[in-house]
Amino acid sequence: MTLKQYRQKRTFTKTSEPSGKANRKKTPTSKKKSTSSPIFVIQKHAASHLHYDLRLEVDGVLKSWAVPKGPSLDPANKRLAIMVEDHPYDYHDFEGTIPAGEYGGGTVMVWDKGTYEPLEDMNEGLKKGKMEFILHGEKLSGIFHLVKLYKAEKENEWLFFKGKDEFVSSKDILRQNHSAQTDRTMDEIKNHQKPVKKKG
Repeated sequence: MTLKQYRQKRTFTKTSEPSGKANRKKTPTSKKKSTSSPIFVIQKHAASHLHYDLRLEVDGVLKSWAVPKGPSLDPANKRLAIMVEDHPYDYHDFEGTIPAGEYGGGTVMVWDKGTYEPLEDMNEGLKKGKMEFILHGEKLSGIFHLVKLYKAEKENEWLFFKGKDEFVSSKDILRQNHSAQTDRTMDEIKNHQKPVKKKG
């Protein structure tokens, strides 16, 4: 795992994004029981195009996918997920505005966050292009899948979709548009409104 590509794309004297100099101690991401659970975060990102960034902690960094249409609770909705560079663990609570002209310039919201349970070894899943895990978030819960699309010209394209369980729903989860971290809207984050400390 490396953050070289992440750091090369950013100028940390201009953006408040974390540099990732200190990585988190590795948390087991196999299906075996552990006393601690790896985290996940989904960040709503109003860059040149609005999208949602899915990030899963694996070996101390956040494996990351850009999901243009955002997550769905309907298993029939298989969302394109474009794998991007690893992000540092500290990125999980980044919320704010990346300056215009910088890589990914735009407003970022912590749309959902929590822990996840891998149903298989995540590194093996990355190699074979098929991962299954259970999310325990504030907005998303239950089984989800990531499956790689094998195309000669597009090696970073995956599908992200809901598994069949009791959390399946036809409701549009994206209507829940407040931060899971600060309860702010995208406009409130953009306008630097002071975060409200969430209870609990």
